[in-house]
Amino acid sequence: MSGWWAYLEERTRQDVDANVLRDRRIAALKDVWVALRPLGLGLHEAEQVVYARYEALGDRVRYRPPDPLDVPSLAARAATFPGRIAAVEALWDGDTVHDWFVRLVVVLDEPARDGHLAMVPQRRGGPRPGTAAAEAGRALADFLGVPFHFASPDVPDDETPRWRTLRNSPGPRT
Repeated sequence: MSGWWAYLEERTRQDVDANVLRDRRIAALKDVWVALRPLGLGLHEAEQVVYARYEALGDRVRYRPPDPLDVPSLAARAATFPGRIAAVEALWDGDTVHDWFVRLVVVLDEPARDGHLAMVPQRRGGPRPGTAAAEAGRALADFLGVPFHFASPDVPDDETPRWRTLRNSPGPRT
């Protein structure tokens, strides 16, 4: 484990472990980073400290269940956003802890923004996140009668063109 753990006060260690045990990764990260930033700890090192605590606590961590990917659940979540749904889109994202994952969103016209539907991480023994997100996104788009866009379903890439950008650019549409 990182030597940074030894610099944390006992109360902060308890708070970090409590957050890790409840799978509250961001709260644990904030506790570590705020406490040790004055000593020169960077965000990446703080993520490594939290990752090490997940490993140390192992089977005791109560992981949140994955976001549901069935059409009724996704449609119910989509219905909570104000405005007209123009498309369903899958986007690669990633971080040091989760590695690559896919965010499933609805693209809203008015107001012009995204509405988060689900995070699709890699699960041991489960389908690849791109495959699972593409199947769920396509099914939801068909149900809603809107286009589905996933620029790179097979290869993680967080710089692919977004649906809104492609829709507003001249030339062929996908």
